[in-house]
Amino acid sequence: MKTKILIKRYTRGLVETIKGEEEFSVLERELSDVTSLLFGHKKLLKVLFSPFLASNKKIHIIKDILSKKKLSKKTLRFIIILVENNRLELLPDIIELLPLFWNERRGVFTYEVASVVPLDATQKKELEKELESLEKRPVILNFKIDPELIGGLSIKKGNIVYDISLRGDLSKMKEKIIEG
Repeated sequence: MKTKILIKRYTRGLVETIKGEEEFSVLERELSDVTSLLFGHKKLLKVLFSPFLASNKKIHIIKDILSKKKLSKKTLRFIIILVENNRLELLPDIIELLPLFWNERRGVFTYEVASVVPLDATQKKELEKELESLEKRPVILNFKIDPELIGGLSIKKGNIVYDISLRGDLSKMKEKIIEG
């Protein structure tokens, strides 16, 4: 739980410093490249995550490795902040949340839509139109298949889940039966 809070805090802090779409694209690409580079070498990670190595030594190693890449000052500074605070392990999760928080900042909400079978283009467009109408702003829909739904849809926005599936209906019915 604490880790999720930290991931959100660092991601939100980073997003608040971004000035525009171009800077976001550069930052996202550079952070992804750095993550691939660092997390692709197990021995390097072992050194960087070691509690026995001083923070300033870790920073020196990171700066030495990243000096060969042409990174923006913001990307380099963010990586160094993570290393200084022994939070480098959060980087992959931060990158995953980055587009979501960036879209929220711009007033665009992201929904996770789960269905048993893939929706066709018309259904996707109708759902997007309906959610944009409800939100009164643009939305982004991420679709996935969930064979456990049985039928219908499960739509998630942040911590809010709209369950309009047969599984959800059966769960509600079960609760009512248990209550008596």
